[in-house]
Amino acid sequence: MDTLEELKTLLGQVSDLEAAAALLSWDQETHMPPAAASVRGLQVATVASLAHERFTTPRIEELLCGLEAQPAESGTVEEALVRVTRRDYDRATKIPTEFVEEKARAENEAHHAWLAARKNDDFRSFEPHLEKMFDLARRYADLVGFDDHPYDALLDDYEPGARAAEVKRIFAGLRDETLPLLQAIVAAGDATDYGVLTREFDVDRQRRFALEVAEDLGLKGEFSRLDISAHPFQTNFSRNDIRITTRFDAHYFPMSLFGTWHETGHGMYEHGVAAELARTPLSRGASLGVHESQSRMFENLIGRSRPFWQHYFPHFQAVFPEALEGIDAEMLYKAVNRVQPSLIRVEADEVTYNFHIMLRFELELAVLEGTLNVSELPEAWNAKMEQYLGVTPRSNAEGVLQDIHWSAGLIGYFPTYSLGNLLSVQLLEAAKAQDSAIEPGLRSGQYGPLLAWLQHHVHRHGRTLTPRELTERATGRSLSAEPYVRYLREKYQDIYALPQTALQP
Repeated sequence: MDTLEELKTLLGQVSDLEAAAALLSWDQETHMPPAAASVRGLQVATVASLAHERFTTPRIEELLCGLEAQPAESGTVEEALVRVTRRDYDRATKIPTEFVEEKARAENEAHHAWLAARKNDDFRSFEPHLEKMFDLARRYADLVGFDDHPYDALLDDYEPGARAAEVKRIFAGLRDETLPLLQAIVAAGDATDYGVLTREFDVDRQRRFALEVAEDLGLKGEFSRLDISAHPFQTNFSRNDIRITTRFDAHYFPMSLFGTWHETGHGMYEHGVAAELARTPLSRGASLGVHESQSRMFENLIGRSRPFWQHYFPHFQAVFPEALEGIDAEMLYKAVNRVQPSLIRVEADEVTYNFHIMLRFELELAVLEGTLNVSELPEAWNAKMEQYLGVTPRSNAEGVLQDIHWSAGLIGYFPTYSLGNLLSVQLLEAAKAQDSAIEPGLRSGQYGPLLAWLQHHVHRHGRTLTPRELTERATGRSLSAEPYVRYLREKYQDIYALPQTALQP
């Protein structure tokens, strides 16, 4: 067996172990009986440690050195495989196996503590687990190393090459550009009747409609399935084994519909990665920001667009004739695009969503810097909600306890949501400019041209390109907030009949 084939064999074994751990975690969220939680934590920790040990074996180093001594041609899959594996290997070998096991056990315990704490609105019961998560994050940053800020080491896991200072700069501009728009919308008042959103929509029919649209978007039953979880997510164990979850509320259909289409975007990205990259470190999205661009594109740029509802409304009305009595496509379009400062991130509208992300990013920075204690997070959270959105949580369940991320140790993750928002518009604008069939397809529910463009320019590359390279190749420019801000202004100026003068920062 030659050097490259041996490396691929070893990496394939690591990939299989990681898939097994992901399957255990997916089952924990969807089907596992509650009493199994403690043992499941040990199982996940064992498999995670085995994957780490297999990946950090000295043989991987020897094989990489051999391949680096005679480098492959730039731009080839082999070159990318060696480059990305080297990056991952150098980071992983800085992390002791004991730390990996400790982190996996702590995350399992924190997750179940979070579920109970959110249910009972009991932050203090979760506080020691959250202290542990931030402690592990600091230790991880120290082990991996960083130049300017410990946050950089954490962010780099999710958005390779990004830095906290850069995110601060982007967020400052985004805040300055969108705050006048939000203020103008709030001053304008309601644009339509939003009562339709809370009428009764049978859950089983919601599921059927959500999946019918997801199939139009490319998600097929032969390589995917939809389940229910406390927090919607997507995971996959190969490009042909995609799992998405959502949650249902008979009196708030946007939760399930847009949640399903959001996760469909994630799933189609993973399904679109080139088959030749399977069971290697290249076989997943370039970054979480790029990943989020796909989910937000499907959820918002498509699912909340006027052409979408003009096309699907007759079918939606046929599925829910009683609930949609007296409602037309335009009314529903405006209803699902309501802008209202609210407490819950996953239910936030397009204009206010990024303020939820800025809040979390700033709190994470403060805790890591030591200027904010974990015990002070509920009060700090509420203060920033009032500062940015003018609303204050009535409980910690609506505030600091609402997200799953911190209980899973995902500190440094949140900025990727807003980066994905920005990229979603930039990519869609580029796609429309490059393929004249995409715009008519969006109006008629024919998403094949768009999906083909995304597969060619985004999905198939996996991690062979960095997020910056992928963005510049696909759109001809680096990531910018300008297209996203322009999109928001044009869309919501129309919906809320805002004067142009009201939108200036």
